Amino acid sequence: MWTTAMAEGSVHAELSGWPDEKTGKEFCRMQSCVFVMSKDGERLMPTKRFGRVRHLLRDGKAKIINHRPFTIQLVYEVSTYTQPMELCQDTGYQHIGISLKSEAHEYVSEERILLKDEKQRHDDQRRYRRGRRNRLRYRAVRFSNRKRREGWLAPSLQHKADAHVNEIIRYAAAAPITDIYMELGEFDPALLKALGKGEPVPEGSDYQHGDLYGQETLRKAVFQRDGYKCCICGRGLEEEAILHVHHALFWKGRHGSQIDELATVCEKCHTSANHKKGGLLWGYEPKRFASLENATFMNTVRWNIYNRVKKQLEDISVHITYGAKTSTERKLLNMEKSHCNDAYCMGNFRPEDRAEQQAFQKVRRNNRILSKFYDARIVDIRDGKIKSGSELGSERTNRRESRSSDKSLRQYRGAKVTKGRVSERTQHYQIRPGDILLWKNAPYKATGVHCNGTRVLLQNKKSVSLKQITIQKHIGGWQFFHA
Repeated sequence: MWTTAMAEGSVHAELSGWPDEKTGKEFCRMQSCVFVMSKDGERLMPTKRFGRVRHLLRDGKAKIINHRPFTIQLVYEVSTYTQPMELCQDTGYQHIGISLKSEAHEYVSEERILLKDEKQRHDDQRRYRRGRRNRLRYRAVRFSNRKRREGWLAPSLQHKADAHVNEIIRYAAAAPITDIYMELGEFDPALLKALGKGEPVPEGSDYQHGDLYGQETLRKAVFQRDGYKCCICGRGLEEEAILHVHHALFWKGRHGSQIDELATVCEKCHTSANHKKGGLLWGYEPKRFASLENATFMNTVRWNIYNRVKKQLEDISVHITYGAKTSTERKLLNMEKSHCNDAYCMGNFRPEDRAEQQAFQKVRRNNRILSKFYDARIVDIRDGKIKSGSELGSERTNRRESRSSDKSLRQYRGAKVTKGRVSERTQHYQIRPGDILLWKNAPYKATGVHCNGTRVLLQNKKSVSLKQITIQKHIGGWQFFHA
């Protein structure tokens, strides 16, 4: 019969696959328990007896059936007694908190960090795809005869909703979970914005009178709010400054048209050089800006997540809880604010045996942009230094400006050192960055491949032939953060 026992420290379950235990701990500390299945495929209670698991795998009494989460299946008959278990999830736009617990033990305490700038990645993919198709024969537009399915979400939201659902489904398939708790509260963006700005609580018609109420255009509203002066240098119409509307949070990958994300800048500050890292516009964030990403996300997808989980896990009770209740419980327990602790404070169980808190970062497994541009290198006649073509560009910020204006830097271009080129990647490779490889009986992390996939770059910057390594574990889209 499988029971749970507390183990000192944190040991990963996959130690059996490594040449030595010491090295295995360093590279595979990615799970605080091992999930167990019976011979007939029934879900049993997880275990923290890692030594017992290694012995069973070595003696052939168990086999590995899944690596995420690490799950073994026994090959002999055992009793199938289980205890009630709760899976609690603290939902969020960028972070997911997960707590898997019974009345006596907490088995999983994880924080999942999702991808950033997903919209920008899809925009890049769409831009390259349109460029390819425009170079081919003419194709009639097709957006007019396409119909969105019921429950459609934008790709930038869909992958976040999928991450929430997939984590629940994954643990539900490995553990005998009886109840699922999710924090799916509804937010008031107008109230949150007012509190962030220190304004009075909105009432009645305040919800109908937004930031653009009484304004003719968004551009005019931004200028009027900033007093028709540049937010960087302070120049205004009195100094005959030409004012532009600037996406202040472009450096975060945000190009929205909300008034809080826009700023007034003059033509001297709104240059290509200032948009680059180290420029005046890079890192600038309006003090009045209050991020409502999390609130907007939850209002959009909360019922999508709930209905999908409810439909796929019909035999498990799914409950909705709210942030106010979670916060109250956390304060009563005198616990620090974290996504893992928020998940722990949900549900009915409060086990004293806590699992070690762990964090996982979502990583890209495939680059959607198969085309890469390498800029030309040109001599700057002013100082004789070699610079990229973008550094000596026209400095245009919109198409109305002339390429030969006074602020254009193309006039300082000298001899061309190297030409610009476009590299087209035509295939995906089996080994991806972050995969664990075995080379000379020692594990290494892969950082990439080169030479058309025939050689692998290891974390020690060494290039190794593909024939000399053994793939030990694919990262699977999640990178472990050491505590």
